[in-house]
Amino acid sequence: MARRTPRNALSDRARTPRTLSGFLKTASICVLIAGLLSPLTQAAAAGTPAAAPNDYCGGQCSDILPPGENGNATLAQILLNQAFGTQPDHAEDQLGPYANLATGYTGLTDAKINTFFNDSSFGVPADQVASTEKPAGRTDVSIVRDKKTGVPHITGTTRYGTEFGAGYAAAEDRLWLMDLFRHVGRGQLTTFAGGALANQGLEQQFYRSAPYTEADLQAQIDSAVARGGDRGQQALGDANAYLDGINSYIDASDKGRYFPGEYVLTGHKDSITNAGTIDHFKITDLVALASVVGALFGSGGGGEVDNAVSLLAAQSKYGITEGTKVWESFRERNDPEAVLTVHDGESFPYGTRPADAKGEALPDPGSVVQEPLVYDRTGSAGSASAKSASTTAAKTTLGSAKRGMSNALVVSGAHTASGHPVAVFGPQTGYFAPQLLMLQEIQGPGISARGASFAGLSMYVELGRGQDYSWSATTSGQDIIDSYAVELCQDDYHYLYHGTCTAMEQIEQKNAWKPTVADGTAAGSYTLRVWRTKYGPVQYRATVGGKKVAYTALRSSYFHEADSIIGFQMLNDPDYVKGPEDFQKAAQHINYTFNWFYADSRHTAYYNSGDNPVRADGVDGEFPAWGRADYEWRGWNPAGNTADYTPASAHPRSIDQDYYISWNNKQAKDYAAAPWGEGSVHRGDLLEDRVSKLAAAGGVTRTKLVQAMAGAALADLRAEDVLPKLLKVVNSSPVTDSTAASAVSKLQAWVTAGAQRKETSAGSKKYADADAIRILDAWWPLLVKAEFEPGLGTDLFSAFTTNLPVDEAPSAGHGPTGSHAGSSFQYGWWSYVDKDIRSVLGESVQGPLARTYCGDGSLTACRDALISTLKQAAGRTAAQVYPGDDQCSAGDQWCADSIAQRTLGGIKHGKISWQNRPTFQQVVEYTSHR
Repeated sequence: MARRTPRNALSDRARTPRTLSGFLKTASICVLIAGLLSPLTQAAAAGTPAAAPNDYCGGQCSDILPPGENGNATLAQILLNQAFGTQPDHAEDQLGPYANLATGYTGLTDAKINTFFNDSSFGVPADQVASTEKPAGRTDVSIVRDKKTGVPHITGTTRYGTEFGAGYAAAEDRLWLMDLFRHVGRGQLTTFAGGALANQGLEQQFYRSAPYTEADLQAQIDSAVARGGDRGQQALGDANAYLDGINSYIDASDKGRYFPGEYVLTGHKDSITNAGTIDHFKITDLVALASVVGALFGSGGGGEVDNAVSLLAAQSKYGITEGTKVWESFRERNDPEAVLTVHDGESFPYGTRPADAKGEALPDPGSVVQEPLVYDRTGSAGSASAKSASTTAAKTTLGSAKRGMSNALVVSGAHTASGHPVAVFGPQTGYFAPQLLMLQEIQGPGISARGASFAGLSMYVELGRGQDYSWSATTSGQDIIDSYAVELCQDDYHYLYHGTCTAMEQIEQKNAWKPTVADGTAAGSYTLRVWRTKYGPVQYRATVGGKKVAYTALRSSYFHEADSIIGFQMLNDPDYVKGPEDFQKAAQHINYTFNWFYADSRHTAYYNSGDNPVRADGVDGEFPAWGRADYEWRGWNPAGNTADYTPASAHPRSIDQDYYISWNNKQAKDYAAAPWGEGSVHRGDLLEDRVSKLAAAGGVTRTKLVQAMAGAALADLRAEDVLPKLLKVVNSSPVTDSTAASAVSKLQAWVTAGAQRKETSAGSKKYADADAIRILDAWWPLLVKAEFEPGLGTDLFSAFTTNLPVDEAPSAGHGPTGSHAGSSFQYGWWSYVDKDIRSVLGESVQGPLARTYCGDGSLTACRDALISTLKQAAGRTAAQVYPGDDQCSAGDQWCADSIAQRTLGGIKHGKISWQNRPTFQQVVEYTSHR
């Protein structure tokens, strides 16, 4: 079956590269299309699918994954898309329903849910079969695709055939994307896809945190298989069958000339002679792909050096004792007002502050220097913009403010109308074209599941449903990364390890690129070089007490990127997961940091996964520790980077709590996470406030829970939870200034209307309460600076903003997620503002900041500062607040917020209105159980 093909990874913006646009203007499109259209047609063999396997959801399971299942496009399809906007079949048919929920959710009913979602029942009704194929002519597997979405439904009679089919279907839908990311995982993206700045930044981001040799990748496979016993052997067999399926499709598409057109546009294939090759996939590619996924979404921690720098700044400002107190109040390790996922009061201590800290290796003030990654720049790699891309990539990698994203709303059957649990959950993996995830159904011996998997790792469903249960995840962020200070000896590339001067290991990757049709970036090259120690890669250099040190980063999942495969295998196995306890046991085998949620017809459950290292007594994971035996993880063996990990009983977990919410918030009492900002106001509160009210009222339905999610997805966290308190200060005396009074009136009206960023009507591309939104977007950074910088001082204020960005509004490209990415309001100073303003108002605050900052505690002075900055904000034009970018004109507020499907290939899509919502999402309510 000749499927479509993907696009070129040349930009992080959903714009056609200028070089490709120019090519389309000068090329004879008609001649090209005439020569390339023939491979697009394929015999879609009519067929009747096998009867749907045991499905206990009763038609009440749904899912959605924009923009569409089809992530491959031939050269002809790419040219048609770029010239005329034509979309390949199923390339964006899930984008419209996904986008329309923003304006359609208020009128939602259970009967209308699948207007905005797909029916995720098992199987395909006979009248909805679009095609049936036997990949490579095999008789032990078939791939059925449905008419509505083109999702592959893979059914095998043998385990090998089933996984072969999964690999074949993955290549049909995401071959180009899979190829991109196996190169990203090796730090080779620019050589493969071109030297665009986005490509440089992406490969640098991942190479810094996961620099592996080919031998390292193979060793991880060997280790995971050996440790997994029988299941490890099964996983290896599944992976090899999956790879055979991928490679079979590569051979077939190459011979039939319907491979992804990006291979032509990037110079890997010739459109006329078909010269060139598409390299087969191998087992180590799966580890390279897994390292990217784990680093993006499942590796909590880092930021210890930044923490040390801000602590030193606080101590310099206030003295050791008071400075430490101030620092701890901003850190909010265990804030009593933080929203919790496990809210029954059970404590799960981890990452707490030791009573008597030992082994801290704080740098001498001003001595910290970031370790270079890029060397020997030539050509375009030496430009100022290329160096800026490197700076951004390093900041993304080294800080603790990782991409969190993803949310979950799960309500126990005791509070639903049907008596069965209801769940609305999914991961926020960003918006890409094609999407990083792909949908599929897999049915075969020992496997029965439908849902989403990361492209190239889809031998199992990673987030989805089984026969009578569903599961999903959010990023958790507990700290599994520690920084060690290794004392240098002999020179800058030797360090003391257990008293012996030991050479660092040099790992490097040389990359070079030249212009192609897809990416016109001028020729250039550089070398990525990492110095590796037994304590992990070097990230910074400094002095401690005058001694030269290197600061490393040791991650518990480093050299264990493949270990989670056993947990996913279990989740797909209907003979293994038969209830919430089995689900929790399966999740225990996932070594990345995630919150896992479960629902069947009778139970709900939650489990926090990750290999949490057991630290030595007295070691505070917030700061760098000396690289010495006394301060190493307990049981640590550098040979395979193994250690003692906290037992399952120490991980936040629960069964049948009244409800669960998660939006990357704090998991449970006393369970500290690496990112800052888990205080009194968190975006998790947007879910908590809505779901707690629903559960208390009872009678929860799928519709009500979707509406709660969708309402929160449009909410401005600052406006809903902090602005009313700011206005309370402002209105503590009559507002006589006309500019300020007008702004206050608009802001109050917006709060009264619900504090949402929503269109006036579907497709209007204009916000209701547009002026109020503009004012708050301009006011927030101004008020935060005016509120805190005078008291903290410039140095400490700046250091704290490194730990935690001030703002992450949808249009705030300075946030860790970036512009046009949907996910918003995870990281910001909303909790600080909330606690400080309440203190000024004389209200009760649990876990207050160590000092009151706004107006130095004076209500009058605080009010003056707020009104002054409010007047400044009100005077800023839309063009000043939303200055425009390569997506939007200056002043276009809706566009500044809008979500773009960031191109990773040749097919582009239009922007959609902002929603703060999972990318892949399930709505489930099971009616029965096995």
